[in-house]
Amino acid sequence: MNLPLTPAAPRQARLVLFVGFPGMCMLDIAGPQTVFWCASKVMQERGLPGYVRHTVSLDGGLVQTLEGVAMQTERLDGFAPTEVDTVVVPGSADIVTAVREQQALVAWLQRHAGEARRMSSVCTGAFVLAAAGLLDGKRAATHWLTYDLLRDTYPLVEVDREAIFVQHGDTWTSGGVTAGIDLALAMVEADCGREVALAVARELVVFVKRPSKQPQLSRMLQAQAGDGPLFDELHMWILANLERTDLSVEVLATQMRMSPRNFSRVYKDKTGQTPALAVERFRLETACRLLEDSGRHLDGIAQLCGFGDEGRMRKTFQRHLHTSPSAYRQRLAPVPSAPPAP
Repeated sequence: MNLPLTPAAPRQARLVLFVGFPGMCMLDIAGPQTVFWCASKVMQERGLPGYVRHTVSLDGGLVQTLEGVAMQTERLDGFAPTEVDTVVVPGSADIVTAVREQQALVAWLQRHAGEARRMSSVCTGAFVLAAAGLLDGKRAATHWLTYDLLRDTYPLVEVDREAIFVQHGDTWTSGGVTAGIDLALAMVEADCGREVALAVARELVVFVKRPSKQPQLSRMLQAQAGDGPLFDELHMWILANLERTDLSVEVLATQMRMSPRNFSRVYKDKTGQTPALAVERFRLETACRLLEDSGRHLDGIAQLCGFGDEGRMRKTFQRHLHTSPSAYRQRLAPVPSAPPAP
């Protein structure tokens, strides 16, 4: 049984170029490469063309990555731009230097952007696309540490501070490192349909196309980064008691042995958010994990996470993720198995 595709299945495999340069982040390339490799395997099992993948650089040969592992590459000019479907540009820890030293690559992207079907970047690779003028007047994502630098360096780019990936026309950008996997899954879904993307994600044991507006950092990680050790024990206590619906300022202040007024002031000063918003975000993140990893009924998840009922949980999902709990879970629905061959 052939799975339905969106758009119509191509007659030949799509050519994907992963563009390397010295100092690039290895996972920025390896993550999307694995997604497209797995998608090709899934497509070929169904008798359909997948993706032809090549790692390239300006001069070819070995290219040293940020992590110290050298990648073998082919020469970029060995491929006709008009035959290229997708270009993937990785990021670098020192992206400012990388852009300055890779002006020939920037020029190649600028010349051939209209010939390849789509251009994409992972992490700080957005700076390379921006330097080529490919993000002017467009929304774009990058690593959360470099939001302001991208905005200040390239003021014509509309930097999306929330999204883990962004598609704007034929240009795709993603947030830090592992968000490149989400980006590649989203492109596979756009090319081959949701069922193929689901099959790929299940084999790789990852999310299926996390909502693009989902934050790059977990709420617990953000809280820990913002407050130092001051509220660590409180946050662990909140998670252990998340099913309680009475996690009010007064209750939390009692745990901290502080007055409610002083607790609210100090908490917002240290974390940048109110205690009520923090609790709501912890509830939301835990609900997401339960929707992904368990078969519990929605109302049961709502009670376990302290929402009280499914309706309140649904409103929280809509407010933060612009989707419903059932739609969020549906992204991980089992892939229908093909009937046995006659």
